Amino acid sequence: MEVKAKLSYLRIAPRKVRMVTALIKGKKVEKAQAILNFTTKKAAQPVLKLLNSALASAINNFQMKGSNMYISKVLVNEGPKLKRWRARARGRAFAIQKKTSHITIVLQETEKAPRTKKKKAKKVITPIKETKKQTQAEKPKFKPELEIKKPKSERGIKRFFRRKAF
Repeated sequence: MEVKAKLSYLRIAPRKVRMVTALIKGKKVEKAQAILNFTTKKAAQPVLKLLNSALASAINNFQMKGSNMYISKVLVNEGPKLKRWRARARGRAFAIQKKTSHITIVLQETEKAPRTKKKKAKKVITPIKETKKQTQAEKPKFKPELEIKKPKSERGIKRFFRRKAF
């Protein structure tokens, strides 16, 4: 079962809120609360309050266990922009947009799948083949024409500006 909680008209830009909500998406509620408590972003406190609100409504209204919940979805949408003006040089005006955001958190209960018996794989033991030691005649000989070239980073810096001899 899903539990939704919404926060509208938060006076923080949606891009900044998405940075915080990306940290908790898909996590268990207890772990998400710990992450939000120690996040230094301004958006962390309103998101934590919203998460606590969603958890409280799940426990009180739907009789769910809080330890069994995880965050299935976090939506951060753009709200209306407050338009302000700032005076600039030579009598001009510069538009300032104060952005707002709407946040929706969806919690779900973790479902425990019914246990089924797993078939055990049969262990197959194969004997290890003995390798015979290579004699001097069987070892490959070193060929000087097959030298390994070093990558460019190890060859040294190529000089672009050289000093002229006076």
